[in-house]
Amino acid sequence: MSNHDSKTTHGSSKNLVDTAAANGSFNTLGKALEAAELTHVLKGSGPYTVFAPTDAAFAKLPTGTLDNWLKPENKAELISVLKYHVLPGRTSAVDVEKLSAPKMMQGQSAAVRKDGDKLSIGGANITQRDIASSNGFIHAIDTVIVPTKQ
Repeated sequence: MSNHDSKTTHGSSKNLVDTAAANGSFNTLGKALEAAELTHVLKGSGPYTVFAPTDAAFAKLPTGTLDNWLKPENKAELISVLKYHVLPGRTSAVDVEKLSAPKMMQGQSAAVRKDGDKLSIGGANITQRDIASSNGFIHAIDTVIVPTKQ
């Protein structure tokens, strides 16, 4: 593990996907990104801010929901859900607090709420903030946020 990457920013040479994998709490998200063929996007230059559902967040989904999304015929829905967790740009938690309804990569907006020291997006609580990577930030969330069907 060398930290001699000239593109290193914010102290991490790992991209968002590798940072999430190293964290250990985002294994389900990693599988979903692979199934949706979005890993290459989040390994790109970005920058992106990922509101990353933890494995526990995915476990809270109704039984069968994730398995259904992972089926090849439901790839478009899976892509939509995953892109609803990605905000273009590098946005720290302090900057997220200043947003009211940022437009996510998927195209719809997700409401940001601040209640004391608690911060949520789309109804999901942010449980871990500012996990830095070379091409953006990861904020862990406790619920999978699902865009409204259009």
